[in-house]
Amino acid sequence: MDLNFATAWEAISDEIPESDALLCGDTRRSWQEFEDRAARIAAALADADLPVATNVGLALYNGPEYSEAQFACFKQRMTPFNVNFRYTAKELHSLLEGADAGALFFDSTLADAIDEIRGDLPDLRLFIQRGGETTPDWAESYEALIAHHDPTQRIERSPDDLWMLFTGGTTGNPKGVMWPHANMIQTMKTTYAGLKQSVPRTCEELLDSVREIEATGRVTRQLAAAPLMHGTSGIAALTTHLTGGVIITLEERSFSGDALFRAVERHRATHLTIVGDAFSRPMLEALESARARGEDYDLSSIFLVLSSGVMWSAPIKQALLSFNPRMRLMDSLGSSEGVGFAAKLESDPRKATTARFSLGEFTKVIDEDGNDVAPGSGKRGRLALGGPLPIGYYKDPVKSEETWPTLDGRRYSIPGDFATIEADGTITLLGRGSACINSGGEKIYPEEVEEALKLHEAIEDCYVIGVADERWGQAITAVVQLSDPGVDDAALIQSVKEHLASYKAPKHIVRVERLQRHANGKSDYRWATAVANEALGR
Repeated sequence: MDLNFATAWEAISDEIPESDALLCGDTRRSWQEFEDRAARIAAALADADLPVATNVGLALYNGPEYSEAQFACFKQRMTPFNVNFRYTAKELHSLLEGADAGALFFDSTLADAIDEIRGDLPDLRLFIQRGGETTPDWAESYEALIAHHDPTQRIERSPDDLWMLFTGGTTGNPKGVMWPHANMIQTMKTTYAGLKQSVPRTCEELLDSVREIEATGRVTRQLAAAPLMHGTSGIAALTTHLTGGVIITLEERSFSGDALFRAVERHRATHLTIVGDAFSRPMLEALESARARGEDYDLSSIFLVLSSGVMWSAPIKQALLSFNPRMRLMDSLGSSEGVGFAAKLESDPRKATTARFSLGEFTKVIDEDGNDVAPGSGKRGRLALGGPLPIGYYKDPVKSEETWPTLDGRRYSIPGDFATIEADGTITLLGRGSACINSGGEKIYPEEVEEALKLHEAIEDCYVIGVADERWGQAITAVVQLSDPGVDDAALIQSVKEHLASYKAPKHIVRVERLQRHANGKSDYRWATAVANEALGR
């Protein structure tokens, strides 16, 4: 594998300079403009005398600037990494210090938080602000740098250059997952198989691929509904651009189903990237409201909706498919630590399921001793993914060895997801072991109970956690957001018992007006635990 993202995208910009690369509202960037603006930002990075492999933070909302800044880093053989724009100053300091950041792109709304911590980050030498009426004297203006720099010269690069994805998960400090460009590109086999192509290994093969895609009119127009800082949209965007496609982003900072579908209509989006129910539920509400007004959105351009990272409930999938039976829903089981664990492609609303997947090509389920779990045995095991993998966590060799151990001479990614494997080879995802609840000696996985709760029509969203309990050790507790506050707790608990063993049913129901989630749509179990403990007087 000889490809590097920057070198590949430069070749694409030469091949299809006038084709769309980035769209956001009225803003359009052709591939030529995308490359030119990234090259000017890269020149600014070079002028700052930052060395090769400098880690560069992207504290940016969705928009053309995210992709441009990332491209610029790749051009200079630097390592871009995602920064959660919802972090507090303290959290930002911890992340940037731990990442050894040498430069930071940030949105103007974060200027005060950055100013608060920058004096304690001596290695952070360059601050580049996107937007804002004024730019602090300690930072550079993004657009001014583009205006005042000529494009940098193209250089030789390596397929071993890095892209880093920081993942906080549901517990613990964020960890930087280090992906070599070549390894990430090799994970794109499924995308290229759908195009009836092999993963390109050289620029010549890449351009042959792009020419064929252009000629057949199968250009991907990905609307990144989930933040690009999240692996679901971020990794998909790398894939889309490698095929010569278009990344579409929303102008709005807060997600809206109506804004999403207006953008679908305007830009003829073919692919949507979302994160489970947190995005698909407001999407469904927007579609239902529009239909009630007699103003159905035009969804005819949508070929695929991709979700990854959290549970995607069957009833919502079924309802979405009823609005456009021609589109497909890809429920992908992946993580920052590995791409392609398992997936489920669905197009029939009668057969949509929750947490049921087909194993990926390089995936298996293993027991505590590292042996394969026999299909149909009913035994629980951990998902283990072989194939192209990251090289580890940044500056954490011990945790890296735990997550990517070598079994029988082959390296696997085992981030901790538990599952059972059925006789037909499909798996049922149980959840992450680190969030497992131990109640009365029984292990209960929160996602399994959440799935059952969401089958009740009154549940809009929910978390399931364990709270300290003298009798049970941990008592299963559901923090719920309801569409019908009139439903009683007993009915909700009973509804779980209709689908799961009684010991898995919640012992407490805590009602909230709205659940809090992370910006990427993932569960915020810390928040839920604090809310539950307060409500229960713990």
